[in-house]
Amino acid sequence: MSRFQRFGSAPRRKLIKTSAKGVRYVDYKDADDLRRCMSPNGKISSRKRLNVTAQEQRMIAQAIKRARHVGILPFTSATV
Repeated sequence: MSRFQRFGSAPRRKLIKTSAKGVRYVDYKDADDLRRCMSPNGKISSRKRLNVTAQEQRMIAQAIKRARHVGILPFTSATV
């Protein structure tokens, strides 16, 4: 066991999914996964904290913005 592994925790689910054609995407309709990428105040978390590449961070940010525009995620922290 590595010294960085946490005891009793399940492995994190990946946000970046791959389609049958091999295209990588983030589903903006999956509010629970996108909420995990936000702070309690509603800010988008940093790339270092999420442990993703710059391209993946841009995809996550775009998905959160789309979900906010459609009304799936709130803009403010009052309802997070």
